Amino acid sequence: MRIVVKNSSEEAADFSAEFMVQSIRGQSDITLGLATGSSPVRTYEKLIERHKNNDVSFKSVTTFNLDEYLGLTGDHPQSYRFFMNEKLFNHIDIDFSNTHIPNGSSPTPVQACNDYESLIQQKGGIDLQLLGIGRNGHIGFNEPTSSLTSRTRVKTLTKDTVEANQHNFTEEEYQPHLAMTMGIGTIMEARQILLLATGEGKAQAIRDMVEGPLAAKCPASMLQMHMNATIVIDRDAAKLLEDVSFYEYIEQERQQLMSR
Repeated sequence: MRIVVKNSSEEAADFSAEFMVQSIRGQSDITLGLATGSSPVRTYEKLIERHKNNDVSFKSVTTFNLDEYLGLTGDHPQSYRFFMNEKLFNHIDIDFSNTHIPNGSSPTPVQACNDYESLIQQKGGIDLQLLGIGRNGHIGFNEPTSSLTSRTRVKTLTKDTVEANQHNFTEEEYQPHLAMTMGIGTIMEARQILLLATGEGKAQAIRDMVEGPLAAKCPASMLQMHMNATIVIDRDAAKLLEDVSFYEYIEQERQQLMSR
């Protein structure tokens, strides 16, 4: 893992956006894996700004989102299709036919998951996967004890995850307890992974992921096995790590090597 510690959440978002822009510039027809939730929102805002400034084009980009609630149509305000349209897709020059999100309203969700997995493979796999991390160490909706080799499938959300997302739903709204998600095995096949986490609330999950054992109890710990994973965190998210100074030293050395 490459561990990048930034002084603030804003700096972390700057780094993540620049990382993605450089990846797109290097491969215009790149396939991106995208995430929802609060972590990537500021990064998406910065990507929109960069696009409006003609710094980057998404015309040839293909995207696959990690997950979707089961039982919500794409026009539901709490669906991840709606989220992605509002937070990114509506504001850039991407071809909407190249944006893919699991079909949460499918009458045959198991088959829909299999089809989604197949479509990723048909497109040649994911070049760069953007991730967040849950307080319990989940990535996508792969909750603790998920299989570390799992594929896209339907998952039951933990009570903690349901409660963490409860603020997005009114008391009258139906809140799903099931979701369709890329599996950990699917995520691990991405050629590059960029995980963004900020805030003290993510500190324990970051410590378990980076310095803890490889264990299904912390699904994100599987990223220890990835050959090209970059973890971008702010000081608050890094506060429980034991070796922050070492990670910063490594990053300084890396920057010097790259500047030669």
